Amino acid sequence: MDHFKTMSEHDPIKWRGTTILSVRKGNKVVIAGDGQVSLGNTVIKANARKVRRLGKGDVIAGFAGATADAFTLFERLEAKLESYPSQLTRACVEMAKDWRTDRYLRRLEAMMVVADATTSLILTGNGDVLEPEDGLMGIGSGGSFALSAAKALIDIDGMEAEEIARKSLGIAADICVFTNSNLIVESMDAK
Repeated sequence: MDHFKTMSEHDPIKWRGTTILSVRKGNKVVIAGDGQVSLGNTVIKANARKVRRLGKGDVIAGFAGATADAFTLFERLEAKLESYPSQLTRACVEMAKDWRTDRYLRRLEAMMVVADATTSLILTGNGDVLEPEDGLMGIGSGGSFALSAAKALIDIDGMEAEEIARKSLGIAADICVFTNSNLIVESMDAK
């Protein structure tokens, strides 16, 4: 049965970690991420910046996965945003096509969450460009914990998008050993 294992299963030391959460509520969209980078069971870095603004500052992106792979994907997405200004969905679909078909890119191990004033999307190496129904997205090892917490908090009156993101990531950090409380939070006005 060993012949069914992937290469990463054979690797005794594996990069792990990250929790990225996007919350769209009211007139704000927020993407937040923790800062932990782990190699096996060792924390290599506690304050990595996994969330950043792209394009002309009108797109926020967060990544989960191998750091070098994520930087490559950020660069590729920025190039697509230049080709398709103010068209986040089109830029993401074009990037997903490249990601799935390019021999180099399809080996990249990462996922991305991206948002602009009107749209929130998850991008994967399988060619997926997914838009959530409820404006909430979570990726990475602690993504499901943060997403569950955000789903529980989203309908609380008076709780803003950033507060939901921070609280949800705090909950994920309490549960997931590959997530910490050093948060990077980017927000923008939503339409």
